[in-house]
Amino acid sequence: MAKRWRIRPHDSDRIEALARAAGVSYVLAELLVVRGITEPAAISSFLEPKLVSLHDPGLLPGCEVAAQQIHEAIRAGRRIVIYGDYDVDGITSTSLLWRCFKMLGADVGYYIPLRQEEGYGLNLEAVRKLAAGEGTIRPAEMIVTVDCGINSTAEAALAAELGVELIVTDHHQPGEVLPQASAVVHPRLPGTDYPFGGLAGVGVAYKLAWALCQHASQAVRVGERMRRFLLEATGLAAIGTVADMVPLVDENRPLVTFGLESLKARPILGIEALARTAKIDHKHHYKAEDVGFSLGPRLNAAGRLGQARLAVELLISDDRDRADELAVYMDKLNADRQSLERRMTLAANKQIKHRFDPAQDAAMVLADPSWNPGVIGIVAGRLAEKYHRPVIMVACDKVGTRPAVGSGRSVPGLNLADALTACESYLLGHGGHAAAAGLQIDEGRIDAFREAFCDYVAAKQADVDTTPELVIDGEAPFSSLTARAVREIERMAPFGQGNPRPVLCTTDVRLAEPPKKIGSGERHLSLKLIQHQTTFRAVAFGGGEWADALAALDGPIDVAFRPVINDFRGKQNVELHLVDWQTPQDRLATGAA
Repeated sequence: MAKRWRIRPHDSDRIEALARAAGVSYVLAELLVVRGITEPAAISSFLEPKLVSLHDPGLLPGCEVAAQQIHEAIRAGRRIVIYGDYDVDGITSTSLLWRCFKMLGADVGYYIPLRQEEGYGLNLEAVRKLAAGEGTIRPAEMIVTVDCGINSTAEAALAAELGVELIVTDHHQPGEVLPQASAVVHPRLPGTDYPFGGLAGVGVAYKLAWALCQHASQAVRVGERMRRFLLEATGLAAIGTVADMVPLVDENRPLVTFGLESLKARPILGIEALARTAKIDHKHHYKAEDVGFSLGPRLNAAGRLGQARLAVELLISDDRDRADELAVYMDKLNADRQSLERRMTLAANKQIKHRFDPAQDAAMVLADPSWNPGVIGIVAGRLAEKYHRPVIMVACDKVGTRPAVGSGRSVPGLNLADALTACESYLLGHGGHAAAAGLQIDEGRIDAFREAFCDYVAAKQADVDTTPELVIDGEAPFSSLTARAVREIERMAPFGQGNPRPVLCTTDVRLAEPPKKIGSGERHLSLKLIQHQTTFRAVAFGGGEWADALAALDGPIDVAFRPVINDFRGKQNVELHLVDWQTPQDRLATGAA
């Protein structure tokens, strides 16, 4: 679906004044201004984040109490089980705390629920098993949750009934009633005022580990061994933070910046093994994109396909051969996930073609018994982006003995959590937030739910312009994209949620040669673009479907892109990541501004 391009307004005089005051280039000042970073002090903090700017863990609600309780449990030799989630945030949180507890001499284990059988977060059966010591060395006497638990009131009550002490650490939205626990560690706990509420679950876990090290050291400045651990642990914190797509602002920014550097300076065996399988070049520091597009998907694939516990084993392993073995397996799981994703996307697009009119229908609800519940969320996201419509994909149980499981992704302007609440009479359960949510439903009610959901979305968006919009940071001719200029842009890294890599655009561009489909399943596109006398290689990730339309062009196009430095075999070149393209006629039709 064609997007309307909106170029952010610019004030040349203000940009020049800021460039002089802050001592940065014009291009960097321009990008900072359009993102609202305009004070020299704020620019310095943004471009040179420091680990000392992290907020004191003592400020984090519940952190001091939790650290004290855990420290006493370790000293008493009590059995502690870390209960995590199956996504990258939960996997890194579990690994980070396990390493910390083990360093302090704890009798510690970990538990990750199976995504398809147990679902997200604490569950009653798992609490019973841990309390009874089923499948573990000895019964759990303390459960510490990471990246989950804030809404597990029934499970918390059961833990108390069974005599298991519970510590909850989480970052998801708290409900009206908090779980019954010895401590609840959360940056947005009701009635508290922690300076930054955007921590990922692993950020909360890192703060708890920091506070625990202070308790063990009986000092604010921890001992050398614990200091080395906390510096190394920033690497795990960076991976979980980037992968969970929380905003890379405030204290997340120095945590990720330093953590990515730490992965190179203080290698983690499992991450190195995973990076080798992903063919990440280690001559330079890791980038947030390495996590988002290479390391994160491999760890996430383990959780999506029921092997999250092996991902934790990879991240805590001290055995190089075992780490290599697990990394190769994670790579295979990721390839399996990609294959599943391609097949499900093809099937979903066929359903859309036969059941919906994407230009007219307000939303789409798709269902199939062959779909993998661990992958439907990824595919729903791709379809929502492609059609700019809310999409819910439902994986029905093949034998019909369990409820169907759905995962949805929304678009700007439609709160998916509110939409599911409005249609909850058709559902067995649901949860999530504005952009993404999950649900359970009896298969026989899917058609009625589809009608109600689509009617709700249509009514909400009746008077809303649903034309997708691409926000562009500025215009830049190819001749201005020197290696020096692009390196200036790189100073804004790490890029991610809340701080995306800048998007630029330019006009009067032509193809120097026919486009080529590349990658697994020919999903991506390689191009050679020329503007006047300047030529660049460009890659359109996920743009394979543009190949025929671009090859048939007989005239200039406008391109929107992200400039990057491509480091290949020690040679650095400017490369463009193509975000979108349009003809001059498209520009007039969509009303690009």
